[in-house]
Amino acid sequence: MLSQPVAIYINWASYDELSDNVELTEALALQQLDEMIRLRARGVRLDYYLMDAFWYAPDGAYRLWRKPHWPEGPDRWLARCIEHGIKPGLWVTTNTLCKLDPHPAWRDSLNASNSACCLFSGGYLAHFLESLHLWYERGVRLFKFDFTDLGAATPELARTMLPSQIRAMNIAALSAGLKQFRLKHPEVVFLGYNGFDEPSTPGLQSGTSLPFRKLIDPAWLEAFDAMYCGDPRPADVPAMNFWRSKDVYSDHMVRFYEQAGYPLAGIDNSGFMVGVTGTCYHRGTAAWQGMLLLSLARAGWANTYYGNLDLIDDEKAAWFARAQQLFFPLQARGRTSTFGGTPGLAEPYGFAAADNQGAVFTVVNPSQNVASLAIPLDRAPAGGTSPAQSRLLFADAGFKPTIQTTAHGTQVTLGPEQMAVIGIGAYASESLDLGTQLDSPIPAASQPLAAMFNHDGAGAITAEIVPPADGLLRILFRQTDAAGFAKRTSGGSPPKGVGLGKLLTITVTQDGKAVPVAINYDKAIWSGLSWAAGEIKLTGLRAGGPVRIRCATTDAGAASLTGSLHHVRYE
Repeated sequence: MLSQPVAIYINWASYDELSDNVELTEALALQQLDEMIRLRARGVRLDYYLMDAFWYAPDGAYRLWRKPHWPEGPDRWLARCIEHGIKPGLWVTTNTLCKLDPHPAWRDSLNASNSACCLFSGGYLAHFLESLHLWYERGVRLFKFDFTDLGAATPELARTMLPSQIRAMNIAALSAGLKQFRLKHPEVVFLGYNGFDEPSTPGLQSGTSLPFRKLIDPAWLEAFDAMYCGDPRPADVPAMNFWRSKDVYSDHMVRFYEQAGYPLAGIDNSGFMVGVTGTCYHRGTAAWQGMLLLSLARAGWANTYYGNLDLIDDEKAAWFARAQQLFFPLQARGRTSTFGGTPGLAEPYGFAAADNQGAVFTVVNPSQNVASLAIPLDRAPAGGTSPAQSRLLFADAGFKPTIQTTAHGTQVTLGPEQMAVIGIGAYASESLDLGTQLDSPIPAASQPLAAMFNHDGAGAITAEIVPPADGLLRILFRQTDAAGFAKRTSGGSPPKGVGLGKLLTITVTQDGKAVPVAINYDKAIWSGLSWAAGEIKLTGLRAGGPVRIRCATTDAGAASLTGSLHHVRYE
């Protein structure tokens, strides 16, 4: 593993050739490098620049750069990185041929479909590691391994070996090869991405409804410095704030890997992604502050930042730097732990980061109700940690979080879908205030409303209630499959993908007339969505008149729909 926390810029999401049609070019890559240099000058810590997918020529076996996108190869990019003290990195597929032609040295390792190479037989692995060596000689210090197929074997081996034997042999060969490479290249950093989980349960990273099980082996940290826990996507927890649902996903997956035996420092949560492409749902910088704080609070030592650095202007850069300055020393102490409930079950939870001076607690309430969470002061030093020495350093706008002592200990109370950061002891300082996130307002009050939802033909449920006279009515529904797990629906990726607002629908009528429903999830979501959330304004409705609510899905695989209603008020 890494010897200390590092900050890694990865340029995916500033382009996107999988869930969008924006290609990687030298001009784009150099623009982001210029932005990286600008941010570093303003105090943002960025140690590495990793060139993500598809930089390579299809016929170059990772040794040539794609043309015409890179007319002169990587020379200008590498030289400029090294000139400014930035360590270059490269994305590679571990052994699958993603937009790659098989090199002659790989042919005796190919599987029957010519889609992947065996790692323990034939010439592939030695040639692949030699390619990494050549880039290390040119200054590359970081490699991201993606799209791994640990079941790959030549046709003859596939006929004579068990799948479990093939997998074990591939794991042994890759681990040994990377360990040997590290001995000769001591500054190298390896990140592991897709394909390293157990094959018995596909879709480990697809959502948050699977029960905790050990589905990825922490022994991978003997070869890799960090393993990622999934591309950011919505959790299977309904949320009016679409971006908070993505936060909950990453928090849940960190907990999943922790339960499997991974130390927090070894988990790359990949949770910070700003950008203009489909991979981040054209997010821009929406709710970026909470996203950054949570990515830091999760305490992985491979701090990865994806996307368009040009979206981080100088004012944002100053705030970015202050957030890093708060959390990086705490990460380095290695005394961060999780507490509270399970994110994917909509239970309040948090991360506690402590040192000898105090502690920082980052807390989230993913539920639709005002909820309280016990703060584990015992994880901070004995001195200087009374509730009187606490301070709210950051919170979403709207609901005012409170910290109080009860017979059950010290607790924080949060509004629905709210996050906050609390300083204790030396961290309860006004100088550490990070302000308020204004673009994700939290209701000042939320009360569940009783409602009976009935089936209304295939793929729909309806309810009828007489709503309160003012405020808003928040409507949520979820869909599950026949086994009771979340059923995710996708209309495809941008630019041709269908928005989820057309596939998972909420309609409201009164006296036969449509009532406008505000939603935030009508996006082309490559990863799918298992829920819908919307709000209607109650003022302007006929007082005392019932409203009819209909929630529907176009997904024939959804075996069950469940709905819920909440009366919410904003300040």
